[in-house]
Formats: sequence, C-alpha cells, structure tokens
Amino acid sequence: MRRRSRIVSLLTDFGVRDAYVGAMKGVILGICPAVTLVDISHEVSKHDVLQGAFILSQASPYFPEGSIHLAVVDPGVGTARRRIIVQGGRCFYVGPDNGVLSLAVKGEGVVKAVEIRSEEYFLPRLSRTFEGRDIFAPVAAHLARGVDIDEFGPEIRSLVSLSIAEPERRGGEILGEVIHIDGFGNITTNISENMVGEIAVGASVEVIIGRVSKTTPFCRTYGEVPAKSPLLTLGSSGFLEVAVNQGSAEKLFKAKVGDRVTLTL
Repeated sequence: MRRRSRIVSLLTDFGVRDAYVGAMKGVILGICPAVTLVDISHEVSKHDVLQGAFILSQASPYFPEGSIHLAVVDPGVGTARRRIIVQGGRCFYVGPDNGVLSLAVKGEGVVKAVEIRSEEYFLPRLSRTFEGRDIFAPVAAHLARGVDIDEFGPEIRSLVSLSIAEPERRGGEILGEVIHIDGFGNITTNISENMVGEIAVGASVEVIIGRVSKTTPFCRTYGEVPAKSPLLTLGSSGFLEVAVNQGSAEKLFKAKVGDRVTLTL
C-alpha cells in the first residue's frame, strides 16, 4: 500500500438534520486540519448494518489508495462489541466490529486488524452514546496524521463478517433477493452478471418480487423503455437491477430489502 492519504470518508445512519455529522467533522479537523473529508452517505437506514456495509463496499474501491474510511452504523454503541481499525489491501477502515466494514474489506483483503484500546487517542470526555464523535472520529484523525496502526491497540485475527446471500438457479428460474433499494427506487438484487449472461438484450423476463409480477425487458440502459415502464438491467454495482424508467420500481413492486426475487427466463 502507498503512504496513507489524508482523505477521510464518512458513512453513517445519522442523517443531516442533527449536529452528529458536523461534530464528528469538527473533531477530525481539530486534530488533523489538513485532512480532506468526503461524505459517502449519512442516509443509511437507521441501524441497518448490512445496508451500510453494501454502500461502503460500492464506494471504497474508487478512493485513492491509503484513504481512511470511517463507518458508524452502530446499534450496539456502548456495548461490549469491539472498536476496530482494519488495514486493507488499499485502504484503512475504522468503525465498530459489527460487520459494517466487512464487505468493503472482503473486496481488498485484510493486511492487519487491531482493536482500538489506546485511550490517548480518544476525546478527553466520553459519552456512552456517541462513540462516533468521541472515539472513532479522533482515531481516524490520528490515523490520518500518520500514527501507526499498531499504536491504537492489539492485533486481532477474527472479525465479524456479513455476507450477501447467493442466488439459485432452478431450471428456467433464477431465485434471488432484494439487497438494496436506492434513492430512485431502483431495486438491486443479489443476482450477478454471471447468472444473467445468457439473457439477450431485449428479451422478456417475468419478474416476481413479493406478490407482484411483471413481464419486463432486459435492457442495457433505463432509456430503452418508455417513461414509467419497468425494465431489468445490470447496474453499476455489477448486480441485476429492477428499475422503472423515470419512476420507482420500489413502489411498483411494493418491494423491501430481503424480499424474494424470481426471474422466469
């Protein structure tokens, strides 16, 4: 890995209405004024660790090597769950050991992981309910200043890991599930490009999500169907998307994360 950059990204479920994100940024800038702060998202669904992990995994590969990714989606804040730093093959990751870092780390491999214990890198006064401000933010800032990862605590060998369920093929059907719904209402499934490689562009596919069934064409882009019409396409994540051109597949299919998706070819 190249020398770490002074880029710190932030991903949380805090939203932007309250002072939480601003407080974390203030802590980081107070310790490392030269840092560049980048917001990945603060609109992760509340307490949804898997969604946070997915969003982080989609953004982190596009950051410069050595970037530091701070992710706080932490329903277990203040409990015995560990606080960790992971040095991946390209970047550093700071956050709770609840799986929120795991999909991104899995994509580049683990070089080293440590449990954060060195209180000299925390804020002097700690809240039991805001470790993002009092522990994770100052640790990320000191990491950006060049403090070696070994200074923060002992090395650990195991991490909590989340995974995306594998789709199945049964005859002429592909069975998957909804793993993400973006702000446009596009539905990301766990069905990969490899599983749909034989579907010809323009072919009609019956799509069932929950109790709603629609026959939709397989397209290269959203604009290949009329406005408000459904389609299937390979999204930028590399997974199959169910979308509606200039509309919401989420609303059309009454979909939610975890719903079963059935494609009949």
